[in-house]
Amino acid sequence: MARILIVDDSPSQLVSMKRIVEKLGHEAITAEDGASGVEVAKAQRPDLILMDVVMPNLNGFQATRAISKDPHTGHIPIILVTTKDQETDKVWGMRQGAKAYITKPFTDAQLTEAIQGALGG
Repeated sequence: MARILIVDDSPSQLVSMKRIVEKLGHEAITAEDGASGVEVAKAQRPDLILMDVVMPNLNGFQATRAISKDPHTGHIPIILVTTKDQETDKVWGMRQGAKAYITKPFTDAQLTEAIQGALGG
């Protein structure tokens, strides 16, 4: 069982992703914005992070960069899960340290496949 951090400012998206994560048998922890996502990642050291991009305080690109550049959290794979669907957004997200990029709305199967791929399963 993996511990997966879900960072999203939308309560409905948090619930939706948490349901999928728990259905796969993993533990879900959550944060409501990028800044708290960075703090939770440092404190909890999850096995995987699902990160929204458009959020207050610190956006998902900034939070991904902060987590991937930190020696204590840089090993944690990050999947960006966002409405930003332009190719330039995807390229930028991957350059910030993301391992995968999923656009919303996503299907359960798309998120499941990305989670299993990131966890090596």
